[in-house]
Amino acid sequence: MGLRVAVVGATGTVGREMLTILEERLFPADEVIALASRRSVGKEVSYGDKTLKSKDLETFDFTGVDLVLMSAGGAVSKEWSPKIGAMGAVVIDNSSAWRMDPRVPLIVPEVNPDAIAGYDKLNIIANPNCSTAQLVVALKPLHDRAKIKRVVVATYQSVSGAGREAMDELWNQTKKLYVGDEIVPEQFPKQIAFNVIPHGGDFMDDGYTTEEWKIEVETKKILDPKIKLTATCVRVPVFVGHSEAVNIEFENEITADDARDLLRESPGLMVIDSREDGGYATPLDCVGEFATYVSRIREDHTVENGLSLWVVSDNLRKGAALNAVQIAELMLNKGLFKRLRAA
Repeated sequence: MGLRVAVVGATGTVGREMLTILEERLFPADEVIALASRRSVGKEVSYGDKTLKSKDLETFDFTGVDLVLMSAGGAVSKEWSPKIGAMGAVVIDNSSAWRMDPRVPLIVPEVNPDAIAGYDKLNIIANPNCSTAQLVVALKPLHDRAKIKRVVVATYQSVSGAGREAMDELWNQTKKLYVGDEIVPEQFPKQIAFNVIPHGGDFMDDGYTTEEWKIEVETKKILDPKIKLTATCVRVPVFVGHSEAVNIEFENEITADDARDLLRESPGLMVIDSREDGGYATPLDCVGEFATYVSRIREDHTVENGLSLWVVSDNLRKGAALNAVQIAELMLNKGLFKRLRAA
């Protein structure tokens, strides 16, 4: 017996990726339902060799649905996730709407799987920010070994993290530059083609942006509230794949060799670090992959116990769709779906 699974926001970039990964990982679904906003009703999406027509979220009856993968933005999730959860389905939400709610687990399965225990307070589980997800997968084994005191991270975030229209803007601006057409930014505050923009989210009173704040508070919730973290988020003209330059200070001694060996043995990670031309991962290397890649592992000689490293991952996968499906798999492994328990 399989599950009834609904994907809300199925016609979006992440929603389509969720459908792809459900099929790739052979998730035990007897039925998969594509849901979307009214303007996208009837649009076709692929699920394996099947074609699904998206249905209207507003009129859909969630009775008998076991799992909902939600990727329709914070406002939609705020309205619909509690209603769906009250009907018995478990909602795994990709927006920021529920991440810092103390009643809602914020989960990266390789890092804090046991935190899922409180999911049934609202039947909602939160997916972290795309940059946070790949970061904490790399930090977890290092923290367990040498206890992290402080992290300084600069992110280099691809445009797909801002959605399909942002990807179109990079594509269209690039074409216009080659023919000399005028460029008017719409999705980003400045031209993104052949440029980098040190701005993600909205500016806060202290000068940080909401994207930078999310990485800080989510890392504390997922990994350890005592870790100090400061982030600078930069949007770069890359279609898919987030990169991070990470500097870590530890309480205890750890060498680059120790870290390299440890990370190679840790779940969800791939170490590519040969210290030669091309001996490191880039966004192009990670597209379509499940793993988070770690490269450029070296000791920071400006502090007593410090490391610097480079972390790259497919933001549509580990940063969003893959992590959501992995949470659902975690629930399966822990026997948390009522339909399967009853069987």
